[in-house]
Amino acid sequence: SAQQVLSVQKVLQKENIVFFPFFSLEDEEDEEMVEPKLGNDSELDNQDKKPEVKEAPPRELTEEEKQQILHSEEFLIFFDRTIRVIERALAEDSDIFFDYSGRELEEKDGDVQAGANLSFNRQFYDEHWSKHRVVTCMDWSLQYPELMVASYNNNEDAPHEPDGVALVWNMKFKKTTPEYVFHCQSSVMSVCFARFHPNLVVGGTYSGQIVLWDNRSHRRTPVQRTPLSAAAHTHPVYCVNVVGTQNAHNLITVSTDGKMCSWSLDMLSTPQESMELVYNKSKSVAVTGMAFPTGDVNNFVVGSEEGTVYTACRHGSKAGIGEVFEGHQGPVTGINCHMAVGPIDFSHLFVTSSFDWTVKLWTTKRFFFVSQSLGQVPTASVAIEGASALNRVRWAQAGKEVAVGDSEGRIWIYDVGEVCVCLIFVFVFSTCVSSLRIQ
Repeated sequence: SAQQVLSVQKVLQKENIVFFPFFSLEDEEDEEMVEPKLGNDSELDNQDKKPEVKEAPPRELTEEEKQQILHSEEFLIFFDRTIRVIERALAEDSDIFFDYSGRELEEKDGDVQAGANLSFNRQFYDEHWSKHRVVTCMDWSLQYPELMVASYNNNEDAPHEPDGVALVWNMKFKKTTPEYVFHCQSSVMSVCFARFHPNLVVGGTYSGQIVLWDNRSHRRTPVQRTPLSAAAHTHPVYCVNVVGTQNAHNLITVSTDGKMCSWSLDMLSTPQESMELVYNKSKSVAVTGMAFPTGDVNNFVVGSEEGTVYTACRHGSKAGIGEVFEGHQGPVTGINCHMAVGPIDFSHLFVTSSFDWTVKLWTTKRFFFVSQSLGQVPTASVAIEGASALNRVRWAQAGKEVAVGDSEGRIWIYDVGEVCVCLIFVFVFSTCVSSLRIQ
């Protein structure tokens, strides 16, 4: 209707976007011709006759000129930004002009939810990019808590599509399409938002390359990538993590051959440091997961394919693999350290999950025994109907939502009724327990 078009026009005027409707929005009053009141003939004769200036009619662009505009850098940036704004405007009545590639940071203070039940919030799924792909990793943004990035492996039914995909989903708006779509030539096995760099997304691939995407670029392909050489990774990378402070931080990556590399996000051509994670000076550790305690950039824990968990150190006289934790009977699929900050220090606690259907809680303190299986009496649980395997789970930073990824490319978002920093949440999976994170 004319009212809807006028509403969209007002929205676009705020962004200085030119919009030409195909019909008039004015009332019928504007269509009425108002006749001018004429004076006597003498007065008309005395008026100076101003020459009429005729404007040249608009010229239709040639096909070559149209293609030149459509492929110009300015048009691609304008179009990419505009379609995102229009999509938000059509979906709901909210602040659709918030720009995630800018410097606007809104503090979201949501209402504290009550109750202890898990309620379904929404599902993220894109028919083109998610279909027949397995969710391999998920991460929530620290800069924009409503954003979540998920990585996917290849779609065997679409051999001409990119093997690796990373989608940025938005919890703030009701639109069902991803905020950003990134892809690369190899399956993306791990992904994270680059801490201290809100515009960057880091991905670890099956080929061993580390890729870097930038949401300020209209390109969907990586703006940087590491070389496939002996100096970097040549095996699948399941672990990517940015550690440090605002002024001194590094990207830490580990591949399944036990090679650990430290990178500068400004230059991915060669690692700043590298080391081999070897147990007992002879056995390479096939790393499947890595986690750093809160505020620690030197000590970390890793899970392995054989089910063993190790502590490790980046620098110092004890650099490399340290203590060994044995307890799982299958590959370790998830590992995460306790992230809550409070009067009591829980940073020594970490949790692991495995294909052996168990989730175990450990401590790096020798005098404090925790190693036990969890999940017999869950604080809260939910069963998801369907044949797809639930293979990834991740808390939101505020602890109010939990994201679950499955083997069919779907991401399920659940609201956690009661917020508790010490809560350990276990899903009743339809297949093996595959990953668990605590925040």
